[in-house]
Amino acid sequence: MKFPKTPFKILGEESARFTRSRRPKKIADTVLVKQYNINEKWMKRGVILIDPTTIYIGPDVVLEKGTIIEPGCYLYGKTHIGPNNHIGPSSYLENVIVGEDNEIAFSHLVDTVVGNHNQIGPYFRSRGNTKIGNDTKVGNFVEFKNVEFGDGSKSAHLTYLGDADIGENVNVGCGVITANYDGKEKHHTKIGNDAFVGSNSTLIAPVEVGANALVAAGSTINEDVPANALGIARERQTNKEGYRKPLATKEATPEEIQENKMEEIPQKPQENSEDEAE
Repeated sequence: MKFPKTPFKILGEESARFTRSRRPKKIADTVLVKQYNINEKWMKRGVILIDPTTIYIGPDVVLEKGTIIEPGCYLYGKTHIGPNNHIGPSSYLENVIVGEDNEIAFSHLVDTVVGNHNQIGPYFRSRGNTKIGNDTKVGNFVEFKNVEFGDGSKSAHLTYLGDADIGENVNVGCGVITANYDGKEKHHTKIGNDAFVGSNSTLIAPVEVGANALVAAGSTINEDVPANALGIARERQTNKEGYRKPLATKEATPEEIQENKMEEIPQKPQENSEDEAE
């Protein structure tokens, strides 16, 4: 039986045995003792735990001095957090390596490497051997899966990047998606240094956006965009003047209704009842 992703993981190798025992009181008591001992150890080593009663740290986690852990955080697996980071509140990290001077808030990271001086979250999810460089900004409902995200790049809003190499100083606009799955296989997307991907664009993998290229907002890109080029794939806007007439209001006169070609709903004629005199 696989133990759930709960404070059970604080027990490490003991978790499976306690899960099988199905003794709730024994499990709870053991978790509390383990939680207290681990948290006490790290606080003595200079790690700041804002509310230790709400923070769960696994036995194989390593924390360095000066890092702040906010309430509601879960740190498990082979996670290693460097000095002077600010983690949380309400974040989950498992098998994550974090450099120094990062902010990670309201986020869920698994099997991820984070460099230095990054602003991550809120509401960011990372998985699948993702690597985030230095001085990046990622978050606000963004998901990375198997992504290499270069130094100085930004993906700040409502974005999914999967199986992608993102260069340095790239701006990924709001609502951008890498369409990496064709129903059978996963495909790769590559975006070069200094590229700009406009909001609400879809990159259909396999595809490459060259260095310093610009993808126009709202585009669906299924061919490579060369370096320094503009890639645009959307219908031209057409405005049809006078297409829509003003809506009639309760105060509209019959003449205004007629002028706007708005007819009243015809009433169904009443039929004479059988007992009504002809």
